[in-house]
Amino acid sequence: MEKKKIDFELLIYENENELSQNDKKLLEKAKEAMQNAYAPYSKFKVGAAVLLENGEVVQGNNQENASYPSGLCAERVAVFHAGATYPGVTILAVAIVASSSLHEVTVPAAPCGNCRQSMIEYEQKQKSPISIILGVPNGPVYKCASMSDILPLAFNSSFLSDS
Repeated sequence: MEKKKIDFELLIYENENELSQNDKKLLEKAKEAMQNAYAPYSKFKVGAAVLLENGEVVQGNNQENASYPSGLCAERVAVFHAGATYPGVTILAVAIVASSSLHEVTVPAAPCGNCRQSMIEYEQKQKSPISIILGVPNGPVYKCASMSDILPLAFNSSFLSDS
């Protein structure tokens, strides 16, 4: 038997004022997107902002539906929109902010499994890391250098072919 430990570095900032100006701007864009989320059922609003290599920022927010599986998370809305609008342009970073009208969200919420899988696909396709910035409206900010940090044993295209 072989035993391996998989870990990653997570930067924890007390608040957004400790971020670089670029990261702070991206987080603000995610907050802006969060305000327009459609979350009448969960009351849990999420906004995402994707920074592209060409300087463009693409926003997304969660879109719920009474038939829950039909909704879509903010991260996938933003990343898919970026992929459709700017095909082939490298994604540098994704900022994600979450809040709830039912209770105070005091720690950043990480992407769900579907969003992690979708974002890792872009990271693998572009062969360069996508940094993740996670925040709440008034609280700590988490940052990690790569999607692969938060999905270390990712499913990828190599499982689907013999090449």
